[in-house]
Amino acid sequence: MRIAISGAGVAGPALAFWLLRAGHEPTLIETAPKFRSGGYIVDLWGVGYAVAERMGLLPEIRDAGYFVRELRFVDAQGRKSGGFGVEAFRRTLGDRFVSLPRGDLAQVIYRAIENRVETLFGTSIETLEDRGDRVSLTIGGRDRDFDLVIGADGLHSQVRALRFGPLQAFERRLGYHVAAFEADGYRPRDELVYVSHGMPGLQISRFALRADRTMFLLVFADEHLEGPEPRDLAARKVAIGRIFGGTTWEWPAIADALAAAGEVYFDRVSQIAMPAWSKGRVCLLGDAAGCVSLLAGEGTGLALTEAYVLAGALERSGGDHRAAFDAFERKLRPLIVRKQRSARSFAGAFTPRTRLGLWFRDQMTKLMVVPFVAEALVGADVRDDFELPDYG
Repeated sequence: MRIAISGAGVAGPALAFWLLRAGHEPTLIETAPKFRSGGYIVDLWGVGYAVAERMGLLPEIRDAGYFVRELRFVDAQGRKSGGFGVEAFRRTLGDRFVSLPRGDLAQVIYRAIENRVETLFGTSIETLEDRGDRVSLTIGGRDRDFDLVIGADGLHSQVRALRFGPLQAFERRLGYHVAAFEADGYRPRDELVYVSHGMPGLQISRFALRADRTMFLLVFADEHLEGPEPRDLAARKVAIGRIFGGTTWEWPAIADALAAAGEVYFDRVSQIAMPAWSKGRVCLLGDAAGCVSLLAGEGTGLALTEAYVLAGALERSGGDHRAAFDAFERKLRPLIVRKQRSARSFAGAFTPRTRLGLWFRDQMTKLMVVPFVAEALVGADVRDDFELPDYG
């Protein structure tokens, strides 16, 4: 089948990988003018790690990744106030755990299909009409027909908007916004340590990358944002500067790094809850269908898993897309709902809104050095209650 996939992040290229292996003809459609690497740090473990293993990409992913030793919370003077080593995670997961920038993971997957899959960069789906026996699209001003269309285009999915309705109908906001950017030559560097400083409703984190780069992740409660969400680079820098301008720790140096940044990611922290992930010949995948939010910590692994299961369901159905879409959703919806519920319960601890909340979070993380406490706090969340199908 000819299958159009909107989005060249993690889910889209992963789906194209499996569809290509099954003999289909996928086409990737991406709004960015070129493939985007970098982005904030994500963790790969559980079923997503197993899917990457089945793809034969684990060696490259581990080479591109980082084996973080510690999450360290610090006070305004840079003194350790909380945190924990990641041994608790590694013990629970059997060392099947690696961290890397989201875009770098996507790039490893894309290299496995590059030059074998038609990829249209710098364009998007402008119109979509499901005609029953095919789907007619307008892409970059050109009309094309496909057997199926898959929306793997994230929280702000264009495919979802065209086929299912506006974002507002399905978005569940969690009360926070997030921004991320990279800087060259930033000091200090703490190798393999995720360093984080919190204030009421605000969180600044940094992680040292290779090639003398540093990634910054800034999280803030919605009430700190004045006016509409900034759309362009300059407006994003102004908004972040206004929100974090009164903070201490390393903010002056981070502000200088922000001023020099050529790209700044900025978005709200939300989930997507839909009554159905498919309609006719159109199906949603990854964050477009059931975004769990960055608070779940496993969105990329879930995207890999969904791509694998959707391609496998299409293979098992013998081309019956309705049966495949139904089987795909039936298999994965319970897992996604559990992950979304866990993320919502964790939101308040991620960036506490009060000084007491910050103190309590820091004290709780110190207890992670005790094995049975660590198991009680993280064990259930890092183990996926999901049996990965074997599609042969």
